[in-house]
Amino acid sequence: MKKTLLMALCVALLLMVCVSAQAATATATGTGVTVIKAADWAETYPDVYASYEKNAENEAVFDHVEEYPMIATVYEGMAFNKFYNSARGHYYTVQDVTNTGRPHALANCFTCKTPDFTAKVNNEGVSAYTIKFEDMLAEVNESVSCYNCHANTGNELVVTHTYLADAMGDELAGLNAETASCAQCHVEYYFAPETKAVTLPYDSLAAMHPDSIYALFEEMNFADYTNPRTGVAQIKVQHPEFETYMGAGSVHAAQFSCADCHMEKATNEAGETYTSHYWQSPLASESIKASCAACHPDLEGFVKGIQAKAEERTIAIGTKLEELTNKLADAVAAGKYSEEELNAIRALNRKGQFYWDFVFVENSEGAHNSRLTNECLDKAEQLIDEALAKLV
Repeated sequence: MKKTLLMALCVALLLMVCVSAQAATATATGTGVTVIKAADWAETYPDVYASYEKNAENEAVFDHVEEYPMIATVYEGMAFNKFYNSARGHYYTVQDVTNTGRPHALANCFTCKTPDFTAKVNNEGVSAYTIKFEDMLAEVNESVSCYNCHANTGNELVVTHTYLADAMGDELAGLNAETASCAQCHVEYYFAPETKAVTLPYDSLAAMHPDSIYALFEEMNFADYTNPRTGVAQIKVQHPEFETYMGAGSVHAAQFSCADCHMEKATNEAGETYTSHYWQSPLASESIKASCAACHPDLEGFVKGIQAKAEERTIAIGTKLEELTNKLADAVAAGKYSEEELNAIRALNRKGQFYWDFVFVENSEGAHNSRLTNECLDKAEQLIDEALAKLV
């Protein structure tokens, strides 16, 4: 009886969400648009603007290299192994990308940091990606703001980062607009070798699986950097929240959007309801926890349990990856293995690191899709163990 009632409540909640969902649409390009700043919308949407400004409170910065010392070795060959701080969120994107410690030659590093660059790409096309970083910085007025998700429409949701629309094709219209808005930046991507344009490594929802993404990188013979001691051509995964949440094994993706969990509904003094633009964990919102209580009476305990297991495995496998990197480097230096033998180990290292990184840099620590998280960690560990066995 209790299970029947619980399921009924869940179904009712899902139906409410599905009925209100808006389909994703993309902005027109080449229109000479000028970005309307967030502050210019403050009078029209005072509550939303005030909640957006509240993101300034997220000032804490954590040094990932200190927190996860294995990445000093795993990421050797690129600046992430020395300078890798946690992001403070949308409000500080321009400050963080400017002061990151990793040198930026081109403006493509502004892709998810400011609407000014998003509009420039929409107006000028892919040539904007090769503008010098410092030249683009002179044109930047603000960090991520209203234009990125709404264009200049006010409250309509519009995909302004056209690489997402390019990757999704006809499937874009089937995406919940609230999820598509977040997917513009919370994705795995690479810079196209010739144009330096931000590009997503898939052309459909089905092709977003890590297996398919890795197969594409293999077909392209793509690498972000090469470890100088091991000779492994490695892929630096970015932040695949969209691919993880929408991926195989996801329990909630078909019914709930990113906003349902990360942008709570709030009520102002006049009793009017609005969507808060203070982006936070659902565990920090009493109203969101209450809405999930029908299926998750202890949402916080449930989520933290998933995250603790994922974090423990990620650190353990990352430590193995560090061991593999050092042992492979020693093997290369010793000259006791043939190049064919070394290349076989390098291939296992490259693939194992990709699957490990897919979890390590995904910001939910397993909560978005624990099944896919465990699948990636299983594959990473198997590949790393196989490589280590070849070095005994």
